[in-house]
Amino acid sequence: MTGVKRATEKNLMVFSGRAHPALAEEVADRLDTRLVPTSAYEFANGEIYVRYEESVRGCDAFVIQSHTMPINEWIMEHLIMVDALKRASAKRITVVMPFWGYSRQDKKHRGREPISARLMADMFKTAGADRIITVDLHADQLQGFFDGPVDHLMALPVLAEYIKEKYGDQPLAMVSPDAGRIKVAERWSARLGGVPLAFIHKSRRTDVANEVVANRVVGDIKDRICVLTDDMIDTGGTIVKAAEALMADGAAGVVIAATHAILSDPAVDRLKNSPATEVVITDTLPVPEEKQFDKLTTLSIAPLLAQAIRAVFEDGSVTSMFDGHA
Repeated sequence: MTGVKRATEKNLMVFSGRAHPALAEEVADRLDTRLVPTSAYEFANGEIYVRYEESVRGCDAFVIQSHTMPINEWIMEHLIMVDALKRASAKRITVVMPFWGYSRQDKKHRGREPISARLMADMFKTAGADRIITVDLHADQLQGFFDGPVDHLMALPVLAEYIKEKYGDQPLAMVSPDAGRIKVAERWSARLGGVPLAFIHKSRRTDVANEVVANRVVGDIKDRICVLTDDMIDTGGTIVKAAEALMADGAAGVVIAATHAILSDPAVDRLKNSPATEVVITDTLPVPEEKQFDKLTTLSIAPLLAQAIRAVFEDGSVTSMFDGHA
């Protein structure tokens, strides 16, 4: 029958929550499709309602939601969207979370604490998720929290290409904000042609959130433009103190590169007044107009997400996108 899909024919459908629709729309455009029309709103008591406006039976569903502020609201909407797809008989459901909410709560630092990142994985599995696509996890072990495939994408190629084009003709140094992320800095160094490595030795208070006690630069960064990279910028305290330490140690300049721009107060003020000449981020999380500032450069993560979705849909290799480093 002309114009009717056979039952065995795969059908890619892309869905978006309300947290960051601009990103989802760009992903859909790059996949030569459209977002499935969806009704979503809150009842008077704040409960969320979701309904898809067309049949999703038998489809290969990719449901995109950025876990931005208010984070609990958007995570709940994401879970409800997955449950709706499961109950509407979608064949396979892939959760696309550019930023994994609660990812920093990946282990117990002290007694009687939760491991909330694992709880997140369990909730999405219970809701009906078969697979997760995410970008730059705070800790690699989060991939093992979900009982199913997790495609861990890296924004490094997107960010490093920009840095190479703009600063590649100057002496550079690659700097990790702490010793724990030195492997990521090594990958950056390789992308930038083997530039020298350094890291910031720091101590953090366990009883006060987002507070670093001390910084010390380990490595020779004198007279070099330091590319200071991290997976996220929340309040900006850690990254700004690191930038100040680099300048005090003789760096020619500092460029900050991060994947997830959470930018909780007072991050914007701290970054504006920091010695960094540029702050380069991706749009895994939306940055509202009031948090935009002159030093800020935002790169699109949509091409990377679209490429991964296409690979999953066609049963191809996501790992090959990163030359074997995934």
